[in-house]
Amino acid sequence: MVNGMIDTHIHLDEEAYAPDREEVIARQREAGVKAMIIPGVNAASIEGILDICRRHPGYCYPALGFHPQDVKEDWEAQYAIIEQAIRSHRDEIVAIGEIGFDYYWDTTFKDAQREVFQRQLNLAEELNLPVMIHNREATEDTLKILQLQIEDCRFAHPLRGVIHCFNGSKEVAQQYLQMGFYLGIGGVITFKNCKLADMLADLHSFTPSLLNSLVLETDGPYLAPTPFRGTRNESRLMTYVVERLAQVFQTTPEEIIKRTSENAKKLFFA
Repeated sequence: MVNGMIDTHIHLDEEAYAPDREEVIARQREAGVKAMIIPGVNAASIEGILDICRRHPGYCYPALGFHPQDVKEDWEAQYAIIEQAIRSHRDEIVAIGEIGFDYYWDTTFKDAQREVFQRQLNLAEELNLPVMIHNREATEDTLKILQLQIEDCRFAHPLRGVIHCFNGSKEVAQQYLQMGFYLGIGGVITFKNCKLADMLADLHSFTPSLLNSLVLETDGPYLAPTPFRGTRNESRLMTYVVERLAQVFQTTPEEIIKRTSENAKKLFFA
């Protein structure tokens, strides 16, 4: 895989891309995007993701997981299907994700979210796969579970992964980085009132190696960068994220692409 932008998180299987999915994929290739990783969110998403990736081998890569917003009354049955799929397709997928906590919309299944998250972290360590971690309004629980998981070390393979769509404080970023996690940076960094760029610049001032811990992502079809905010996101639009990061790190867009690509390869494709 040559150097170029790698989108480490795009929901290419979603309905928003259905009318012209093949054209979307072709457009990303033409724009210089070198790879896209498609995360799973529930049992229903498994076959669609695998089908897209099988039709575009070496370009679209699957991840499978149980998104916290999809954890409902039937979570145990859903989880069993997803775990079996992860085990069956271990050599095909590049990560377990998207997993984690989401307390923004509903906390009815808070305990179930914790159980599902814990099981998937154990599975990731057992199968030596990285994780894609979703955290919305649940930073304290996310940090606590990850720290305990790392301290427990019940499996031979250490836990590793990316904090998807990171937009937290410097102190929280430092804790994730100390645990060895990468930070996923997407269109949010271009939003007018977002403080993420300032936070990264501040953190970089006394953490010179920070750029070694960042990967690019879109979360498409969501979170398109300015000036496309509110429209369907595509991987090629990561150029706006790259430009903002180049300003933050006082370097060139080419260097940002090179470094984040190397990071993505190390995490997902090594």
